[in-house]
Amino acid sequence: MATSSEDVLLLVNHVRYKKNDGTLYVMDERIAWIMEGRDTFAVSHKYVDIKMQKISPEGKAKVQLQVVLHDGSSSTFQFVNPLGVQQQLKDRDDVKELLQQLLPKFKRKVDKELEEKNKLLSENPSLLQLYKELVMTQIITPEEFWKNHAAQYMQKQQQADQQRVGVSGAFLADVKPQADGCNGLKYNLNKDIIESIFKTYPAVKKKHLEYVPHKMTEAEFWTRFFQSHYFHRDRSYAGKDVFAECAKHDEQDLKTAAKAVESNPLVDLSQFSDTSVGEGYGDTPDLPSTSSSFSSSHAMIKRFNHHSMMVLRACEEGDKDQSESTPNGLLSSKVAVNGDSHHPPIGKKAKLMEKLQYEDLEPLESTSMVKINYSHIERYLHGPTLSGFQPPHPCDSESDERAGHLAYMLEELQMWRPDIQNVLTHSVALDALRDLSPGGTLMTASHSETSTQLLTEDLKKEMVQLYLSLSELLRHFWACFPATTPQLREKVTRMKETLERFEMAKVIPFQEKVRRSHTVPGDVSAHLHSMLKAAYYKFASWQQKTAIAPKIR
Repeated sequence: MATSSEDVLLLVNHVRYKKNDGTLYVMDERIAWIMEGRDTFAVSHKYVDIKMQKISPEGKAKVQLQVVLHDGSSSTFQFVNPLGVQQQLKDRDDVKELLQQLLPKFKRKVDKELEEKNKLLSENPSLLQLYKELVMTQIITPEEFWKNHAAQYMQKQQQADQQRVGVSGAFLADVKPQADGCNGLKYNLNKDIIESIFKTYPAVKKKHLEYVPHKMTEAEFWTRFFQSHYFHRDRSYAGKDVFAECAKHDEQDLKTAAKAVESNPLVDLSQFSDTSVGEGYGDTPDLPSTSSSFSSSHAMIKRFNHHSMMVLRACEEGDKDQSESTPNGLLSSKVAVNGDSHHPPIGKKAKLMEKLQYEDLEPLESTSMVKINYSHIERYLHGPTLSGFQPPHPCDSESDERAGHLAYMLEELQMWRPDIQNVLTHSVALDALRDLSPGGTLMTASHSETSTQLLTEDLKKEMVQLYLSLSELLRHFWACFPATTPQLREKVTRMKETLERFEMAKVIPFQEKVRRSHTVPGDVSAHLHSMLKAAYYKFASWQQKTAIAPKIR
């Protein structure tokens, strides 16, 4: 329960957490939840650790409040007051408003870079273990660790962050209005939807910069946007409409894009009605209709085309390295076809061939091969043969000699008897095998090679981590050679000092721990010491050469 020094600012009953009912406490420095029939808090979060709070959207069956922490975890509380939904909403809003007053007082500004590093360590266990081995033991500094030993992980994270989220083609359709009970509609806009509107319709962004907050508020601007004819599908440009200029700009933009598109003799983009009769077969061109239904369909089709064009343009502008976008938002491949004077316009015949021919059904192109001329084809077909070869006759002398040798060998095998008098007995043989096996009296010199098999699981894991950490340090040490620049000379000196600290802080304590266990004969850390000695010897020889070099000059 809460201590006497804590003041309970708000107490809300009938709050469910993970399918258990209980009571929610909002106190001076923390928010806590206790299960019914218990006397200790099951959930307790200090305001310093809370990053934000979220509430369930209106109209949802469950009335919930979620508390999100800085480490990424969260706790969701559901309000289940038996008096009804209105009382549940009131309880939730009371907690929300009180938290809105308390959280800014305890809000902790967490560095964005620190959050990225924590996320990176949590997603890479090997990097986290390396951090514990090198940084937490004060062998190297955190700055040096992130600069040298985690650079590749940071680059991967930056590349992942640089991936830009595209614009959904139905982002406006997802904005579903809700009735507010007063013959009005309420639109819920978030930051992503507003950003998508700005990316797709730069004219709206320009108007936003022009009017907000100088002439109207943010809410008033978006209210006028959804009330305007610019948002609705049937646009009739009113003089007082703020967005009338945007609609006219879109109309001009669509005409410019239609002129710049690649001409296709099989498709007439200016026609708005379907026809099944081709050109030159008695079909008359469509006459423009003056009916209201046609004008409405005409405007709707234009708007769909313009919306699709603007979505593609927003995606192309974010990927200028791969394909350059034109002012009207068309693909660069189409512009290259139109702008290149060396390629004539594609004619109707070429378009027909493109529709009729498929690469998958085309015959494979024959590759040019070297033609071989044979003087004797039968040699190539039957292979080499010995000229004048005759099979041996059964009465031939050579065959008789082979048959005699075979008969002699068979006779010797039948008469052979093993001589097992001068061999060891089974007990002596087992003793000799035991002495010559790993750990035997005659195999004392080979303990260092097989002693790792006698280590416990904890010592094995610790030894593996030592190898990983030492290999990482040695990789940077040996990469400094040849030390031709002042930066490399400074780094190799620093890495040698780091290796010495690692040996004193990690290798030697591990060696003493294994020695105290009395379960492993020999020195299992001999190879670790040999790698360190090789690095020390290299550093000493490099220092000697650098000291002699100025004297020779």
